[in-house]
Amino acid sequence: MKSISEFRDIINAKIQKESQRLAETEPVNLYIPIKYALEMGGKRLRPAMVLLGYNLFSETFKKAIPAAIAIEIFHNFTLLHDDIMDQSIMRRNQPSVHKKFNENTAILSGDAMSFISFQYLMQSKSNQLFDVIDLFSNTAVEVCEGQQFDMDFEDRIDVKEGEYLRMIKLKTAVLLGCSLKAGALLANVKGKRAEELYGYGVNLGMAFQLQDDLLDTYGNEKTFGKKIGGDIVANKKTFLAVKAMELADKNQKKELLSWMWKKESREKEKIKKVTGIYNELGIKEITQEKIDSYFEAANENLKKLRLTKVQKNGLCQLSEMLLSRNN
Repeated sequence: MKSISEFRDIINAKIQKESQRLAETEPVNLYIPIKYALEMGGKRLRPAMVLLGYNLFSETFKKAIPAAIAIEIFHNFTLLHDDIMDQSIMRRNQPSVHKKFNENTAILSGDAMSFISFQYLMQSKSNQLFDVIDLFSNTAVEVCEGQQFDMDFEDRIDVKEGEYLRMIKLKTAVLLGCSLKAGALLANVKGKRAEELYGYGVNLGMAFQLQDDLLDTYGNEKTFGKKIGGDIVANKKTFLAVKAMELADKNQKKELLSWMWKKESREKEKIKKVTGIYNELGIKEITQEKIDSYFEAANENLKKLRLTKVQKNGLCQLSEMLLSRNN
């Protein structure tokens, strides 16, 4: 079996080739932004997971490459549209697509990416291609549902833990589960084994997103790769914020709300004050416990898969890569 790193290298080379081909297609003003979006970088974890899901049950993986490219293009399409909706001006330390070009171009190029992803998926050769298309279509709708919930939460102060967990499952985790299961389905694996692999990916995705929430406040800026406290400054409804509002006493809640609704405030002071309340409430520890619970659930999925030690090593590498950002 190949490693996750090797799969990522393979996908990077394929994406480079395919994005160049798209950029040479007319009308170029539609496809050049797609090339830009695809070549901005990223971990390429989701397409690598497709190849891993296939390679777990087959000595080869090349038949899964079109589906892997499909999922990477779809993922980047969602990021492109998210940036427009959030009015984010940067993505991966580069101008976001709608800033590099313009908003109308970004919307249209993003729409094209969503359909192109299906074109690549249809190139897959498998007796279970219909099941893969069904999985992919359902996941695409779920990701949109998650994004809508996220937007709905922007103007709410009463978001509950269960609502938040449902949102990140739809917006983030299901695509990881889909990636692994799609690879398995293409390798003609079905039934409980495919479902446990899907559950493994979803639970890892939940742990990954919750860890992202945690590191945004408590991480090391150099290793995390983002400015610490960005979610607090932007009043994002993270797991930390939701739990703090749930557990805060009257005075703590009043102070949290005062910082949340201030139109202008000094960023460093806001981060310090809100983090101070998190510390009083033990939010860091509560979040870590929730991360650990999803990681344990993923391990339970792994136990039920009845895989060899060699097969499990690939999935363990995936877990380590997703959850190793511990500072």
